Amino acid sequence: MPSHTRPCGARHRARDRRSFARRLELPTWALAVAVYGGWGLLTWHAATLPWWLLLPAGAWMIAWHMSLQHEVIHGHPTRSRRINDAIGFPPLSLWLPYAVYRESHLAHHRDQHLTDPLEDPESRYLTAEQWAALGPVRRALTQANATLAGRVTLGPALAIGGFLRDQAARLAGRDRPVWRVWLTHGIGVAAVVGWVSGVCGLPLWEYALLFVYPGCGLALVRSFAEHRAADRVEHRTAIVEGAPLLSLLFLNNNLHVVHHQRPGLPWYAIPAVYRQRRDALIAGNGGLVYRGYADVARRFLLTPHDSLLHPEHHSRTKSKVVASRAQEPEFSDAHAGLVG
Repeated sequence: MPSHTRPCGARHRARDRRSFARRLELPTWALAVAVYGGWGLLTWHAATLPWWLLLPAGAWMIAWHMSLQHEVIHGHPTRSRRINDAIGFPPLSLWLPYAVYRESHLAHHRDQHLTDPLEDPESRYLTAEQWAALGPVRRALTQANATLAGRVTLGPALAIGGFLRDQAARLAGRDRPVWRVWLTHGIGVAAVVGWVSGVCGLPLWEYALLFVYPGCGLALVRSFAEHRAADRVEHRTAIVEGAPLLSLLFLNNNLHVVHHQRPGLPWYAIPAVYRQRRDALIAGNGGLVYRGYADVARRFLLTPHDSLLHPEHHSRTKSKVVASRAQEPEFSDAHAGLVG
């Protein structure tokens, strides 16, 4: 074989190896090993680590695990739902059954209903009737939760408390499918608690405060500004550029428009698709682009992300809403490549 053909052949072999790895979804398998292995090592050494180191590391692992669950919900890393569900099932966050998360999130992907509080389970908006039914304390908490600072600090308590209250009502109503979900979930929780407290010696309350609560708060950073009510469906999903560290944590779902257009695309393929179609995606979503999560914080740290009432339900009552509508994000070519 002529020597000048060897580099070309080597490139082909390297390309074939990468293609083979992608077909097997090895990046997602590696991610699962990193998440569960990292969580196991962190909890194993938790008793010897200071709280100020354990808290950010624990928050990262819980939020990363929720990102992994999100990935397997969308059919990765195998074509077998049973295998994927087994990967996503372990309840490291304790409070959220994987089966409930799966059903709720897939319902969220009915894009024609995005942000509608009556149709989208992940909507943060309220109908006028829902707002009118809130008392003064719950209204104040809801308004605070519309800011990024409130979402990170109060958001986990409101999300977890509201979810458990709803599930308790279903259990009290003898909803058999819900009972089956929670009995299965309970077995998983017992295994996690047995490892954390029984084997690693970490008190459950410390695990809740250093892992579960801040992990939920960190995960809520991603969802805070990724959707916004708009007349056109394609204008309801945002893009957050220039976030390398949080892109890893959120598995590139900061480029959320790509995910909603192609929900079956694996996490590691999202950036390449975004780079190839960036101009068209930005034009398609109406320029709803942020320069990074620092940009999101600058706009909405103490300012509501949007009105609390969904615009389609706003005219149904004369209820007054204190939260003001924030200015729409702007985009220009100068934003390209900037890191938040």
